[in-house]
Amino acid sequence: MTGYIIRRLLLAVPVLLGVSILVFAIIRFIPGDPARAIAGVHATPQYIEQVRKELLLDKGLHIQYFVYVSNLLRGDLGRSAFTRRPVITELRERFPNTVLLALTSMAIATVLGMGAGIVSASKRNSVFDNVSMVASLVGVAAPVFWLGVMLQLLFSVRLGWLPSGGMGGIETFVLPATTLGLATAALIARITRSSMLEVLRQDFITTARAKGLSERVVILKHALKSAFIPVITVMGLQFGGLLGGAVLTETVFSWPGIGRLMVDSILTRDYPVVQGTVLLLAVMFVLINIAVDIAYAFLDPRISFATGEGE
Repeated sequence: MTGYIIRRLLLAVPVLLGVSILVFAIIRFIPGDPARAIAGVHATPQYIEQVRKELLLDKGLHIQYFVYVSNLLRGDLGRSAFTRRPVITELRERFPNTVLLALTSMAIATVLGMGAGIVSASKRNSVFDNVSMVASLVGVAAPVFWLGVMLQLLFSVRLGWLPSGGMGGIETFVLPATTLGLATAALIARITRSSMLEVLRQDFITTARAKGLSERVVILKHALKSAFIPVITVMGLQFGGLLGGAVLTETVFSWPGIGRLMVDSILTRDYPVVQGTVLLLAVMFVLINIAVDIAYAFLDPRISFATGEGE
């Protein structure tokens, strides 16, 4: 297992290098003068030139990238062009808030999605199955930001039960976590149902039923473990998406997370913060994918770490 993890981490290096090059290039090819945007409308020409020199914008792109990578290897992500604080400090303060929101949303999505998928598969073509699949289809199709606004209007504006934004006590987690969780739960429910239906047709399930085992034991002990492999793949990708894709939700609910930090940094052309944020999210995606691959072997002994494939 150790060798497999090391190989995966080494393979992640060119991926992260490509991400850094892509983000570096895209940001710098955005139309307009970034030094003037950062300095402000009423900035003097002298101050604009000072900002340009601080960000090395007066140097060639190859020099800028070389300096960026050199600093990155030393753990230096630079300083924010606006707050003048180290980027790593900005990320350290914001990222835990996003992780908490993502974990809460994932817990809601797992309970609702897997529960609905398992029941729908065990009671195929029932009223519950039809209703849950229609609801999951709506959940997948509905824009997350629209769902968030609708929940705000209902529970904050009309009923006054929950705060409309900000981060504080447990009540502030309810609306943003539910918004993200419902959208993710819809996808998990459909994948769980499809995977469970396929497993329930297998011969070993027929054998388990022939032994006189209860339907609950057959589903939860035998079928679910085999059906969980494609589900955990989706869960891993969705969790990574929650970390990086909560941008709109954090903006709608004024959540002080990394998504909102990214939006603010893009609007203000804060190069160092944008680069640091995207690189952090890329690293998290890589680590989550490795964790999912490792989980495969514990769920299915036929998968070998030596080859990464079924034996």
